[in-house]
This record gives sequence, C-alpha cells and structure tokens, in this order.
Amino acid sequence: MRSNRIRTTALAATALLAALSLTACGGNDNGNDGKAGAAAPAANTTATTPDTGKDAKDTKKTDSDAANAPAENVSTTSKSSTGGSKSGKNSAGTTASGSKSPVTCTGSNTKVTVSKVSRPINHLLLTATNTGSVPCYAYHAPALGFDDAQAAFPVLRDSIPQAVVTLAPGQSAYASIGLSGEPDGQELHKSAHLTVYFTGKSNQGSTGAPAKLTLPAGTSWGDNGFVTYWQSEMADALMY
Repeated sequence: MRSNRIRTTALAATALLAALSLTACGGNDNGNDGKAGAAAPAANTTATTPDTGKDAKDTKKTDSDAANAPAENVSTTSKSSTGGSKSGKNSAGTTASGSKSPVTCTGSNTKVTVSKVSRPINHLLLTATNTGSVPCYAYHAPALGFDDAQAAFPVLRDSIPQAVVTLAPGQSAYASIGLSGEPDGQELHKSAHLTVYFTGKSNQGSTGAPAKLTLPAGTSWGDNGFVTYWQSEMADALMY
C-alpha cells in the first residue's frame, strides 16, 4: 500500500510538473507571440518609413521635374520676350513697337546745307536733314573746320538743348554759326569751304563721315565766333 501511495504521489508530482511545464511553455510562447506581434508592426513601420521617405523623395523629385519643365519653357519664352523688351530690338533690328532703333546722325545719313541769314547779322545757318530710313540722334554740337583751320571752332555752351535732338526720316536739325563775336576789331579769315563733323553720345571726337560744304561767297569768320548745339527748331538756333 505504501508502495502504491508513493507511486501515486510520484505520478501526481510528475503530472503537476508536466502541467507546470506546459503552462510555462505556453506562457513563454504567448509572451514571444506578444513580442513578435509588437515587433512585427515595428518592423513593418521601419520598413515602410524608408519606402515612404523614398516615395516622398520620388514624389518631390517628380513634382520638381514636372515644375521645372514648364519653368524652363516659360524661362525660354521670357528670355525671348524680355530680351526684346530690354534691348528694344528683334532680329530685324526694330523696336517692340515695330519702329526701327535710332542711330547717330552723320554725314552718311543726313544732307547738310549751309546758308546765309539776314537776322541775326554775321550768322550762317546749318541744316541737317535725315535722309536715312531710321531715326537718328543729332548729338551735342557740330564740330566745324573752315578750310584748313587746325583749331576747332568754339561751341556756345549756353545753347545746350533740354534733350537730344532726334530726327525721324525727313526731319531736320539746326545750328547757327556766329561768324564773329565780341569784341569788334578782331582779325577775320576768309574761307570758301566748311567741313561739318558729327559727334557721338560720348562727345569724344567725331563719328562717321563728315559733311563737306561750300560756303556762301564772301564768308569771313573770326576767332571769337561760335556754333550752337543742334536744335529741333530753326528759331531756337537763330536766337543766339
């Protein structure tokens, strides 16, 4: 009997240990499953995050590429438009409005004449008419050379106009020549020919071809004479 009881107790203990072992195993498995279940989303999240970031970068890149394509097209169009607006010219050398850009007036694109006037006395009138197909600027004052005179004829600074004279084709600019100034009694020089030089915007020397003219008979000039700046009106030139 004792032997059966010991065997029964041993069997019971063995069964209890087995139950505890199964419980422990089950608890560990559940714990591992719980951890695995928690780790799985974390792993998925970790895996998804780079993918999402990559997708975001790709999306940004795609959006950037899509944005850049129109931008480049707009830029090209803008440069073409802006270039025309900034320079005022197109490939044909015309302004945005269709009119051609002005050039500097010279002896090549103008017809220059010299004539004697009754008032004021001892004055000549220079007239430069634009014979070209585009407007031209009559900058500053004409530089005059009587016959072979070496010194430049004096320019009357008080005659500076408010703006540069612009001549459309067919229009004229005027400058008066005071043959002798104050004081009286100065030595006079007789001349038969006059060379008219044009100046550029910088007023440094002459530019383009000069105009060579024949002076009215009996023309004499003095060292105190002067020439005015180009004027848009004849009356403005003859008021000096």
